[in-house]
Amino acid sequence: MTSQGIRNGFGKWRPSRESRLMLGLWPLVAGFASIGALGCLAIVTDQPFVFPSLGPTAFLIFHRPGVRDASPRNTILGHLIGAMCGYLALVLFGLTNAGPAVIVGFTAARTGAAALSLGLTAGLMIWLGVAHPPAGATTLIISLGVMAKPGQVAVLMMGVVLLVGLGMIANRLAGFAYPLWDQPAGAQPGGPIASAGDLAASRSRSTEPDSPATGSMP
Repeated sequence: MTSQGIRNGFGKWRPSRESRLMLGLWPLVAGFASIGALGCLAIVTDQPFVFPSLGPTAFLIFHRPGVRDASPRNTILGHLIGAMCGYLALVLFGLTNAGPAVIVGFTAARTGAAALSLGLTAGLMIWLGVAHPPAGATTLIISLGVMAKPGQVAVLMMGVVLLVGLGMIANRLAGFAYPLWDQPAGAQPGGPIASAGDLAASRSRSTEPDSPATGSMP
């Protein structure tokens, strides 16, 4: 790879067998460093700053920082919706003091809480325009009782905000565009790699002839 290619960012490279190693290097390094930093914070504070749904969020932030689902707005609000819906489901089904489902087992109430939390989270994210798929895992973490106490939910959200901050710093230092809040309307997908589908769609749009005007007489 040339130094110019590195300066231009991975988003300029087409996915190929030759570049795949480098394309995966940034998510590897940045994901390791960010989750490692949050893990160290968890050790020092004895608080659960690392939890399963941070994994797919980190992957989005460092692999596709240019898509709207990875923006700070969608990431923070999506996880917030998931956390609120998860805890609401616990309250409605009387499970706020119950142990985690993986320990005490599944019950009809737990099944209802899990189903309701995921359904509400999915619907609200779509209706409010803040889709962030990893938030579906966050709501289940709470409704299944893994992190069910209000204090744990607060730490969960702090972990999300800290990861977004680390992602913003790391992506910008690496030269990848990452918004301060929301992805501008009409922005093209970008980041360390544009997917093959994005590239194909982009090439198709660029070579597509202009459609003839409608309503004109020959």
